[in-house]
Amino acid sequence: MANGFWLSDSAWVAIEPLLPKNQPGARRVDDRRVISGIVHVLKSGCRWKKCPSVYGPPTTIYNRFNRWSWRGLWGRIFAELVTEYLSIDSTAVRVHPIQPPPPPGINAVPGGGSPFSRSRGKS
Repeated sequence: MANGFWLSDSAWVAIEPLLPKNQPGARRVDDRRVISGIVHVLKSGCRWKKCPSVYGPPTTIYNRFNRWSWRGLWGRIFAELVTEYLSIDSTAVRVHPIQPPPPPGINAVPGGGSPFSRSRGKS
């Protein structure tokens, strides 16, 4: 799969020591392949069950993501990758200005009514 996401060798070397080892249960599927599948699902927005089979069984990918989330492993992985490989230029970060709410007693929608009732075709 040429268009899929695969962890780089340097990223894998950084996070491999953080992964749990000697877990009870069935034989483990390759962690690097599963993490690549998790990142693919999160980047593409597809459903877990629609994850391409090159990453492993969808249930394994989802279960690994869920279990590691409860253990706080993703926070440790992210912290390791940030310190090793990521720098953020704060000049590129912009905040979208938020319009303050209208004062009490003033209708936000011209002609009265609720903004939600207009979106449903009601007047």
